[in-house]
Amino acid sequence: MILRYIILFLMVLITVSASPVEVINRLDQSTTELNTLSGVPGTFVSARGFSDIITSHKPYYNADRQKMVLYVGEHRIKLSAGTGFIMVGEQVYQMPVHSVLQKDDIFLPAEAFFQIIRSTIMPGIVYDGDRHILDIALVSFNITGVNIDEKANGTILRIQTRKVFDERDVSTFKHDNGWFYVTVKGGIVDTTAMKRSKTRGVIRHISADQMDESVQLAFQLRSEIEGHEFYQNSDPSELVITLRTPLSKSANRIKSVKDRWRLDTIVLDAGHGGKDGGAVGKFGTKEKDITLDITKRLGMLLEKNTNIKVVYTRDEDVFIPLYKRPKIANENNGKLFVSVHANSNPNRNAKGFETYLLRPGKTDDAIEVASRENGVIRLEDRDNDPYAELSGANLIMATMAQSMFMKESENLASIIQAELDKRIDSKNRGVKQAGFYVLIGASMPNVLVECGFLSNPNEERNLKKASYRQKIAEGLYSALLSFKESREQVLAEG
Repeated sequence: MILRYIILFLMVLITVSASPVEVINRLDQSTTELNTLSGVPGTFVSARGFSDIITSHKPYYNADRQKMVLYVGEHRIKLSAGTGFIMVGEQVYQMPVHSVLQKDDIFLPAEAFFQIIRSTIMPGIVYDGDRHILDIALVSFNITGVNIDEKANGTILRIQTRKVFDERDVSTFKHDNGWFYVTVKGGIVDTTAMKRSKTRGVIRHISADQMDESVQLAFQLRSEIEGHEFYQNSDPSELVITLRTPLSKSANRIKSVKDRWRLDTIVLDAGHGGKDGGAVGKFGTKEKDITLDITKRLGMLLEKNTNIKVVYTRDEDVFIPLYKRPKIANENNGKLFVSVHANSNPNRNAKGFETYLLRPGKTDDAIEVASRENGVIRLEDRDNDPYAELSGANLIMATMAQSMFMKESENLASIIQAELDKRIDSKNRGVKQAGFYVLIGASMPNVLVECGFLSNPNEERNLKKASYRQKIAEGLYSALLSFKESREQVLAEG
C-alpha cells in the first residue's frame, strides 16, 4: 500500500506542468517568458527560447546528432541532448543532470546552465530559482583577454581592456605560492577568452575569478621573477605588466655579468647642441650651453680622480640626433649613461632639480618635460624615421628591453638626488619617470638629470654662475662614485 502511494506521488510530480521562467530585461524593464519542460522534476529551460531572448542570431541544430550551437556575441555555446556537458568556446563544463531533447529543442537544467553562462560570457544575468525569474542586465566585459610576449630578460603581460581603469584600482603582487596576481576593481572579465590565451615565457597557466566588485587574474609562474612593473596604456586600452626574470646563476654567466658591470666606462650626454638650443631663459641663457659646461666639468672630475673612461656624446657645440646618443654609449661599451639637461615651465615659479627614468610618464608634468625634450626630433633628418613607432604600446616594449637595468637606474637616480640636495640651494623634486627618446636603446643603467629651471629667473641666475655649475658637477661626480662603490660591492659579494 505504501509503495502504491509513492508511485502515485511520483506520477503526479512528473506530470505537473512546469511554470515558464519570467525574464526581466533591466535595460528597458521589459518582460518575456522562457519556456520550460513539463513532465520532469526540476526546471529545464528551452535553449532555443534562451537564444531568441538573448540574440537575433538563430541557433544551429543538427537533428541527426542531436546537437545545437547557440551564438551569443563572439561566443559559441555547444549543446548535446542527453548529456550533462556543454561547451562555451573551447572550454567544457559539466551540469549535475543531463539535458533533455524535445522535438527540435534541447532543454537544460536552469540553475546549472545559467550559473555557467553567468561565470563565462554573461556576467549580467542572475537566476532566482525559487521565484522562476531570470534577471538580465546587459553588462559588457571590460577585460577581454591577455597577450603574453616573451623577451630575453622577462615576460610582458598585455591585458586587453575596453576601458581605462584608474591605476589606484589595479593591484599586482607575487605570492610565495608561485602565482602572480592582478586584481582590478570594477573589472568584468571574459573568462572564456582569458582561458584561450596562449601561455609562454614565465607563465605556465592562467585563471580568472570574477567577484561582485572586482576580478582577480592569476598567472602561475614557471620560475622565479626578480621584480615587476605595471603600466597603464590607453591606446589601445590595456594593462601592461612586465615580469623580470633573474639572470642565470652559472659560474660563467656570473663572471660575464661581473665583467660587464665593472663600472669602467661612463657616457656623458650634454643635452641639445648646435641648431638645437633647448630651453632659453629670460636673460638669454641657453640650455645647450649650460648642459655642455656641467657635463665637461663632471667629465674632468672623473678623468682627473679615477681610472674611469669618459665618453662624451658631444664635447662641443654640435647637433647630435637623439637616437645617436644611446648608440654612441653602446658602441663604446658604456656601463652608465647620464644625460644632462636644464628644465623649463610656463610657470616661472617652478624650480628645482629632478632625475628621470625611462618609463611612460605618469604625471602631466613628467609628460610635458618629455614632450619638450623629445621635441628636438623636429630638427632632425627624418627620412628614415627612428621614432615613428616609439609611442603607446611600442614605447612600453622599448622600455621593457631595458628593464633589466631599471633597478640600477632607480638606485643611481636616488643617489643623484641625494647628492645634489647636499650641494645646491634648490628644491629636490625627486625621482620621476617619462618616455625620453634620448634614453631609449641604452644597454646600461641610464638616467636623465634636469639640473634646474631656466624659466625661473632666480634659478637662471644661479645656472649662469660657474660656481653653481661646479657644485652640480661635484654632486653628480659624488653620486657616480657612490653608485660605482655600491654596485661593485654587490658584485664582490655575489
